[in-house]
Amino acid sequence: MKKQIAILGSTGSIGQQALEVVRGHPGRFGVEVLTAQASKDLLIRQALEFFPNAVVIGEEKYFKEVKETLWPHGIKVFTGQKSLEQVVEMEDIDIVLNALVGYAGFKPTVNAVKAGKTIALANKESLVVGGELVSHMVQKYRSRIIPVDSEHSAIFQCLAGEGEESVENLWLTASGGPFRSMGLKQLEKVTRADALKHPNWNMGDKITVDSASMMNKGLEVIEARWLFGIAASHIHVVIHPQSIVHSLVEFRDGSLKAQMGMPDMRLPIQYALSYPDRLAASFSRFRFTDYPELTFYQPDTAVFRTLAHAYQALEMGGNAGCILNAANEEAVCAFLGEKIAFLDIPRVIAHCLENISLNNQAEMDVYEQTDAETRKLARFLIEKSFN
Repeated sequence: MKKQIAILGSTGSIGQQALEVVRGHPGRFGVEVLTAQASKDLLIRQALEFFPNAVVIGEEKYFKEVKETLWPHGIKVFTGQKSLEQVVEMEDIDIVLNALVGYAGFKPTVNAVKAGKTIALANKESLVVGGELVSHMVQKYRSRIIPVDSEHSAIFQCLAGEGEESVENLWLTASGGPFRSMGLKQLEKVTRADALKHPNWNMGDKITVDSASMMNKGLEVIEARWLFGIAASHIHVVIHPQSIVHSLVEFRDGSLKAQMGMPDMRLPIQYALSYPDRLAASFSRFRFTDYPELTFYQPDTAVFRTLAHAYQALEMGGNAGCILNAANEEAVCAFLGEKIAFLDIPRVIAHCLENISLNNQAEMDVYEQTDAETRKLARFLIEKSFN
């Protein structure tokens, strides 16, 4: 039988690549739900190709147009954040691919877990914001999370057949982004356009800036802690500019397992959707002779402070991950809007981590309150201190 998939964020980079995977395996996958925030035209085209049971358009002003176009084809149309959060509970959904960006993906993940769904998780913020809560709920509702991020997919694959007690360290590789060889003085002058020139990956603006600041890797460290139950002191980051080794697991006997392949997100997406099977693919293949050298070196957290802040948030525990994420989202938005400089991003994050109250209760209302308070403080700081 076909696996029926709900793709949250189907018009984004991950969502579009997921549909490429579905397109390549029509006998294995069906599309039950598609969602988009504002890209109504692309959402309509996707719906008319894959004929899902339902679509959600986040922006209510586009609801009438989307509904009038798709309703004659028997496709249900919903709108608004609440619909996005609730649609994951539909009975016929087998897998929820959460490809939303940022905090917006947190509640849909929680609801999918409560509904006992398998979640192909590309929204790392779900675990950064509420990893403790989500982890407990996965056990309670017998849900399953399969990681889609290339680094976590690599670790997931390397851990297959291994006992938890045999793992000593996890090594997350990072391309280093466009600024990996720069010092602080050089980073003072970088622009929005500079930050969006990622050398290896094609991603959305927010994630690309996170990669440039190395916050993306910091978020992945926190995600790895909750996905794999490994203490932060045993999760390490190494710069690997070629992006061929996607991550490694180090075992207590000194052995290392690595998962390798071309930097192509369709690989981990397909693995998450087809797990535990491996499906044939026509994606480009890694050839050793094309890469005579694979290099690795330690990141400089004195330069890339966001990575240090992520480890700090893990050490603080409680709602610190939520503070970190909200502050970063506001700072990145301001940077993309050319309101602050690149190095102001870690300054906003540090200020919020120092000034928002820590709360160790793993509850939804705590995270909601923390998110709102942090955004308010970050916006105030951005307006008063950097303009």
